Amino acid sequence: MNDLQFNRRKFIKETVTTAAGMMVLSALPNATQAGTEIFTNAPAILTRGSSTANPAAPRIRFSVIGLNHGHIYSQVEAVLRGGGELVNFYAKEPDLAAAFIKRFPQAKQAKSEKEILEDKKIQLVVSASIPNERAPLGVRVMRHGKDFMVDKPGITSLEQLAEVRKVQKETKRIYSIMYSERLENKATVKAGELVKAGAIGKVVQTIGLGPHRMNPKSRPEWFFDKEKFGGIICDIASHQFDQYLYFTGSTQAEIVASQVGNFNNPQYPKFEDFGDAMLRGNGGPGYIRVDWFTPDGLKTWGDGRLTVLGTEGFIEIRKNIDIGGRPGGNHLFLTDQKETRYIDSKDTDLPYGKQLVDDIVNRTETAMSQEHCFLATELALKAQKQAQKITQKA
Repeated sequence: MNDLQFNRRKFIKETVTTAAGMMVLSALPNATQAGTEIFTNAPAILTRGSSTANPAAPRIRFSVIGLNHGHIYSQVEAVLRGGGELVNFYAKEPDLAAAFIKRFPQAKQAKSEKEILEDKKIQLVVSASIPNERAPLGVRVMRHGKDFMVDKPGITSLEQLAEVRKVQKETKRIYSIMYSERLENKATVKAGELVKAGAIGKVVQTIGLGPHRMNPKSRPEWFFDKEKFGGIICDIASHQFDQYLYFTGSTQAEIVASQVGNFNNPQYPKFEDFGDAMLRGNGGPGYIRVDWFTPDGLKTWGDGRLTVLGTEGFIEIRKNIDIGGRPGGNHLFLTDQKETRYIDSKDTDLPYGKQLVDDIVNRTETAMSQEHCFLATELALKAQKQAQKITQKA
């Protein structure tokens, strides 16, 4: 047995468990409301109250501009975990600002965006503004000599992408899109470790499913306007394109086919509630499906799943819930040539926040390469743009 085979088996042995009753519990509150956003029990993505009890010693100073999506809470907490000091924030909406102050009382409320951009001591700006406003803000941030970390979709058109790429190249600033379904999901991080260790051989294909619960009464007006959120593939499926690139190792890819539809929400004519796409790259093919059809009977916002097919086995991740099985989220199942095992991911470290702060300090690319960040978004935008619109017969 060579060293590679031994290390692979040793790693797998040390990172799996066969205990059928293993529980991965969430510390999240049930249905906590902040402004216009409802936070339901979603154990796959760490959010409020989850991880900042012992933040790292501050290494950078950062600010927040734009609170229009609840993902801002997990974004801020990731940077705090990594060694960021939250200085201040700016938001136009009083209700969103009040909720943010309640969660992060150490943050002072700035009087304007300009106040933050012109503060030379601020190194990073974090944002979850209205989606089509994110890229223009990122351009302003980079031109003021600061790095930018933004919620997905970080860019909503190919024209925006071209401008962001141009300014990023000119300024050498970091433009990081937080693809939280991978970066803030412990089971997906663990799966990445297993795949790199050769647990399922060479990756052949990924299948990413991203169902969501609509909760229309909790949604702001922009949520239903495609021009503002970019379309369902641009928005939700950006997560799945990121995971496809990460697990297949693809550095080049193309859209084979894509389609979108609005099957059940005619009262919102600018909305899309279904989308899927097939793609292929130099690391393998992939399939993606996203929708807004999670029924109320499910105990979380969506049964998000990722299947990574390899030559020697496969991994299935049930991000938020194991239907009819174990409670909580972050469920990872590995099947190889010998058996099927359940892998406990609850103690897996989430490195993105620390890596991002490292990159800001050291001018490196350990959290995510800039090209990967942009390519995931480019694929989502191209799939959205060329998608055929489908309708159901009456």
